[in-house]
Parts: sequence; structure tokens; C-alpha cells
Amino acid sequence: MKRCEWANASIIEQTYHDQEWGVPVHDDRLLFEFLILEGAQAGLNWLTILKKRDGYRTAYDHFDAGKIATYSDAKMAELLSNPAIVRNQLKVNASITNARAFLKIQAEFGSFDAYIWQFVDGYPLQNSWQQLSDIPVSTPKSGAMSKDLKKRGFKFVGSTICYAFMQAVGMVNDHTVDCFRYHDIRPEK
Repeated sequence: MKRCEWANASIIEQTYHDQEWGVPVHDDRLLFEFLILEGAQAGLNWLTILKKRDGYRTAYDHFDAGKIATYSDAKMAELLSNPAIVRNQLKVNASITNARAFLKIQAEFGSFDAYIWQFVDGYPLQNSWQQLSDIPVSTPKSGAMSKDLKKRGFKFVGSTICYAFMQAVGMVNDHTVDCFRYHDIRPEK
């Protein structure tokens, strides 16, 4: 079975690729999870984050933005001493800041899903990359998303992080055309 080149490095990446990556996500909690995890990945590799994903879910109350938005200094200190997550003060601070901004977007738009999917007009973009090296690290759409998220107070949401988020939550289909998942996740029109 042919899959995207990057997914062959480990079993955990293969499983993530085969079951989640690029599948359209419309659940606010899961969208928030991916936004926090993509920010945590900055400067690291995705495998590191995948290995710590369960640790993040436990440490961050299963990505309940309402709870995270109320985290105290004591909870922040607890997170910074937790080896199950990336213990970076800027990233931990950003997760709390982002939870508060996330809740404001939910209040304004009715859901984070309604807000975030507007950057692709509500429909996954279908790319047709031949090989991994063809895939960009950012696009004008991820740049627009980044700019708007930053304006709304989010941290660790640069254009590259936003594009990785868009790939993860299926806003773009960036499976290479020879990957078995490329056709599996293409929505029917």
C-alpha cells in the first residue's frame, strides 16, 4: 500500500496518516486540540508531539477550552513540570491565551468550526502533489488565517503552523496523488 513518504518513518506516524491526517474535522474540541498541538510542535518534529499526544490530553483536560482558559499560575507551574508535554513556558502560556481567544471566536461565530473553515470557503481544497517536495509549507490562505488569528490574540499561529493545521484537519488534501488516502478523503461533490 502506497502512502505519503513522510508517513513511513514510524508506526505512530503511519497510523496517524492512515486514520486522521487530512480528514475534514468539524468538531470544535478536536480543532482546538490540533491548533494547540501544531503550536507545540514549532521548532520540533511532529513525531515528538504524536508521542506526547495522550500526555497533552490528560494534562490539558482533554482540550476543554473552557477549563484551559481558567488555568491558574499553579496549574501553569504544574504543566511546566509535566514531562508528558513539551515544557516550554511560551507554548504553555500560549495555550491558555489561545483558549481564551478560542472561546471569544465561539461566542462571535457560534462555533470555531464556522470561523476557521471560512478560510477555505467551507470546503476542503484539493491539491494534486506528485511528491513530498512539491508541497508548500505555507500558502496565501494560511497567511490570511495566521494574520486573522493573531489579530484575535492567538499565539504560535504563524503561516507555517496554520498550514500544518489546515493539512491536519482536512482543510486541504495534501496527500500525494499516489497515496491510497488521496482518493479516500476526497469529498464527493
